[in-house]
Amino acid sequence: MVDLTANLSSLSLESGLTGDEKNLLYLRARFSALTICCCAHASFLVNLVHSLRGIIKRRTADSLASGEDCDLCLGILGMGHMGKQLLHTLLEKTGVKPSHIKISTRRPESAVVFVQSGVECFFDNRRLAAWADVLFLCCLPSHLPKVCADLHSHLSKYCLVYSFTSAVPVTRLAQLLAHDFIVKPQYVFAACDTADVCPFLMEASCPLTMNGGISLGLNWVCAVLYSLLNICTSASLGSSDALSVIKGIFKEKWPHTVELNTHSFISSSYASSLLADEPFPWISLTDAQNRETPLLRFLSNSKPMQQCISTAYKSLLETTEKWD
Repeated sequence: MVDLTANLSSLSLESGLTGDEKNLLYLRARFSALTICCCAHASFLVNLVHSLRGIIKRRTADSLASGEDCDLCLGILGMGHMGKQLLHTLLEKTGVKPSHIKISTRRPESAVVFVQSGVECFFDNRRLAAWADVLFLCCLPSHLPKVCADLHSHLSKYCLVYSFTSAVPVTRLAQLLAHDFIVKPQYVFAACDTADVCPFLMEASCPLTMNGGISLGLNWVCAVLYSLLNICTSASLGSSDALSVIKGIFKEKWPHTVELNTHSFISSSYASSLLADEPFPWISLTDAQNRETPLLRFLSNSKPMQQCISTAYKSLLETTEKWD
């Protein structure tokens, strides 16, 4: 195809911009990099949760006998730029079937292509909240009060909410939703000229070794692992089985030098009294993302565990050098 803009600088995006405006062009690269990282990290969480639920179901004879479907139900609220990019990534980079993904948007007609692939689309936030195991909030901050009013009291305690809504901290979101099972990535931008994570996405977007001007703290990794622990608790798994199942997700990626135990997740006093067949207590993800936790201290001091997570990240999102 012929590039009609070739040698025609007047048709370029930069044409007509003032010097001050050109200094802000790096924000385009930052926006692109942030979108890629957001989608990749969300897909990583989905793959972990999907694998965890599959292991739990296989351990439960009653579920297998009844033929219960162990597929994860994913809901996306909002079909703007972020919602569309997230949906593309989930369809390409996770094992979740299109029939197990539903969208709630004010403009269902904008998702015709996805509907043809098997994704259901409608405009009913309450219905979506009541159905989803994991609910992604991809709405604008200005829409959040109305969205939270719709979701309030319709979310199951065990529905994991993952928020992409900027400028609204997880503590405020927890108040609006009256819900504490929420993960919200908090990205930090370093002072640099660009935020280019492509083309080597797996290396550049890995949560513990990010580069390109964007970083994501260990608190997010803690929230992800605590969410897995809560899912085990919701399934009434004893602490010993919960640890075994979580390790099972990482399989051969788990180094023998990593000693993950009850003390890694909860206080020493509570861990000492916790029986092997007794479930872990329910962990508030709001607290996990805003306070120093036993898991944060453990991860900070365990390089093997950090390496394990990094290896699992690349493996679960397919270990290719580039994304198409």
